[in-house]
Amino acid sequence: MIAMRYLITAMMLAALLSGGCQNQQNKNKKPIAKIHDKYLYLSDLNDVIPDQKSKQDSTMIAKNYINDWIKKQLLLKKAEKNLDQQSKDIQQQIENYRASLLIYRYQQQLIDQKLDTTVNPQEIKSYYQQNTSNFTLDQNLVRVLYIKLSENSPNMDRVRRWYKSNDSEDRARLKDYCYQYAEKFDDFNNKWVEFSGLINNLPLQVDDPEHFIKNRKYVEIKDNSVYHFLRIHDYKLKGSEAPLNYVKERIRSIIINKRKHQLLEKMENDIYNEALNHNEFVIY
Repeated sequence: MIAMRYLITAMMLAALLSGGCQNQQNKNKKPIAKIHDKYLYLSDLNDVIPDQKSKQDSTMIAKNYINDWIKKQLLLKKAEKNLDQQSKDIQQQIENYRASLLIYRYQQQLIDQKLDTTVNPQEIKSYYQQNTSNFTLDQNLVRVLYIKLSENSPNMDRVRRWYKSNDSEDRARLKDYCYQYAEKFDDFNNKWVEFSGLINNLPLQVDDPEHFIKNRKYVEIKDNSVYHFLRIHDYKLKGSEAPLNYVKERIRSIIINKRKHQLLEKMENDIYNEALNHNEFVIY
């Protein structure tokens, strides 16, 4: 409020000097700009200037707002002068917009109050099984382990053995080692990731992604003073069915949107039937 008070105080002082003592309401209604028969008042600036702005910034915002208001009024005057009566008749458009806006706000209120957004895993799984053909991949997906190490890291031979091993103890040793020495260590929580996004972050040129994914399970790259280790646990190629874990959030949104549509449809039908039963409308 401080910056706004600076500006308002200055403008009120000018108003007082020009018009004598007035009450607060009259001060706020003091015109600060005029174009033809339209006025801009001090009170119109209250919602325009952020409270945290400095006096200098507030003054600049006020000047810009006043100039924009003048330009808008001039354009409006020009439009009213040059458009024919039919083009200026926008009352029906205004009514349609008002009706659409009110209906939308009422629908949003209803959705906020009554829409159930809880979707359990079984619902997601059932929808996936019934609509699997709708979930075709447009990207190659992989489940991977990625490690980035400095070339000075100790026991690199062990890392090379451990990251290829399926033994649980070797995996535990690798994890402990990477937490201590790795610049980056990620298994992406065993989630599917897009291969293109993964490769973009590696010093690796892949001309044939599908061939690479199918034939390179282990990858070791040295780039300057850094080693990159990549292990591809599993893959899904572009054009195949998307795995459930990859599309579950998308399915959740689909289910909720379907519920939303059903809720609004029921609301419309209930309102219609209630009005019909009370003879609130007539169809000729």
